[in-house]
Amino acid sequence: MIRHTFSILNGIGEKFERNLWRNGILSWDDFCSRDEIFGLSNQKKHIYSFQLQYLKEQLSNKNSELLASYIKKSEHWRLYNEFAGLIICLDIETNGLPIKKGGHITLVGLYDGFEEKSLIRGENLSSERLAKELKEYKYLITFYGSCFDIPFLKNSFPDIQFNILHFDLFTAARKLGLNGGMKKLENLFGFSRDQAVQGLNGYDAVKLWHYYQKGSLEAKEVLVKYNMEDTKNLYKLAEIFYKNLRERSGIDKYLGVKDV
Repeated sequence: MIRHTFSILNGIGEKFERNLWRNGILSWDDFCSRDEIFGLSNQKKHIYSFQLQYLKEQLSNKNSELLASYIKKSEHWRLYNEFAGLIICLDIETNGLPIKKGGHITLVGLYDGFEEKSLIRGENLSSERLAKELKEYKYLITFYGSCFDIPFLKNSFPDIQFNILHFDLFTAARKLGLNGGMKKLENLFGFSRDQAVQGLNGYDAVKLWHYYQKGSLEAKEVLVKYNMEDTKNLYKLAEIFYKNLRERSGIDKYLGVKDV
């Protein structure tokens, strides 16, 4: 999708982008190969072509940090299909308190589409371990992570930089006109959870942590399972949201056929 996108350029909106598509300029290569583009001065066209060539190079190099800084966060979804195999879904649990009032992370769940990992406070959760787990990935998926998970992580592990591309599914849901939290969206799309954690919510996760602190290993197992169901469902929701956002953009109407 990103290679069809022009609205990332300063001064080009979605209306002008669709006008480009309507006139057969469907990709960055199409844009750069034209000598002139109606509605743009030669100087602007030259500047935009230079920027697109530069972005194309950074995309080929999978330079997630630069792309993340250049492209608005609300548009990071457009790069989802470019980073297949480099995606990590992340979800945290906390003790239920705000950061400034003694709040801390109890568990970090990670899922890349194949492997599940749970980092637990007091066991294997540390700045070094989390950095090691994240270093191979270049595209982050969360739900409301921009406002909750990432601020908590930055406060707990200030040495770790979360400056890669970030597909926040909460923002994507609102863009698609979908309200409600993660559980409501899972129900909407027909997701099912393991029977052991059906009906549990974030408040239950806090209570499970406290029970574990009092010695209940069963509570720990349920908490880990609950968190991982969240984390794995991020992966499934991201695929659905990407396809829906792409359809909403209108690009496939001009391409005639869907590309990847």
